[in-house]
Amino acid sequence: MRHGYRRLHILLLREGYRLNHKRTYRLYREEGLSIRSKIPKRKRAWRYRSGRPEIASVNQCWAMDFMSDALFDGRPFRLLTIVDCHTRESLAIVPRTNFRAPQVVDVLDQLEKERGKPQTVRCDNGPEFAGRMLDQWAHLSGVEIDFSRPGKPTDNAFCEAFNGRLRAECLNASWFLSMADAIDRLDEWRRHYNNDRPHTSLGNLTPNEFARQTQTAREIA
Repeated sequence: MRHGYRRLHILLLREGYRLNHKRTYRLYREEGLSIRSKIPKRKRAWRYRSGRPEIASVNQCWAMDFMSDALFDGRPFRLLTIVDCHTRESLAIVPRTNFRAPQVVDVLDQLEKERGKPQTVRCDNGPEFAGRMLDQWAHLSGVEIDFSRPGKPTDNAFCEAFNGRLRAECLNASWFLSMADAIDRLDEWRRHYNNDRPHTSLGNLTPNEFARQTQTAREIA
């Protein structure tokens, strides 16, 4: 796992270990586990896209994007990733040798049956997203499609951040022997991410824990 000492300390606490964070840091350094993150240099300051409402509930906003990877023999495949921007849940990681708009709509239809429809879906302007198929699905479902501005990946920051974790913790660490193997490993990682991986922006809860907490608070209110 590609974790810094702070996240490892949280995981140790969740496992029942009682130790000071300074000791975790000392052991982390002694074992040579330090990871240097490459932070791009920015020539000027930037602001995130304004005018969007605050995301305050489950299914208020989903975000989706594509990633690319390859099997052990170099055969490429693509992955469709979808996350809930409020709970940070990974709703779907779907690998296919090729993706077209109908397959994207099939995944969204299945998620709508399982957990209801979102109010908004954020995505880029790729051909699978910007065509008539997704537009028709959104119209019939009453969903707004929020397209990223060209050259502005920060407009879809939730999915970009998730994809970075997926790349570092699963794709870069895996050797996929077949598409079936990729499907199994990606689904296993998705379950781990939702059920076991604490998220600092969620108060060190896992996405599923945060989603249950949110549901309980709504029922009480």
